[in-house]
Amino acid sequence: MPTLLIFHEVDDVEHWLSSPKREQILGPLGMTVRTFVDPAKSNRVGLIAEVPDMETFQRMMESEEAAEAMKYDGVRPDTVLVLVEP
Repeated sequence: MPTLLIFHEVDDVEHWLSSPKREQILGPLGMTVRTFVDPAKSNRVGLIAEVPDMETFQRMMESEEAAEAMKYDGVRPDTVLVLVEP
């Protein structure tokens, strides 16, 4: 099960933290996440995600459902950076 470190910026950190969208989309796919925020109070946030496999993660990220969830959560798509644990 790959572990990913995902960074991105959001419009509103509190809204992003309280959003149910992550669990609604990732949970049924067997993915779990832990959320992190920048202590400097910027709009940078991060996730540690456990995913079943990279193919499932890629399909999810390319889906319309993920795009809608990211928009709802205020994620700035051009700031997303995904790192994979070797």
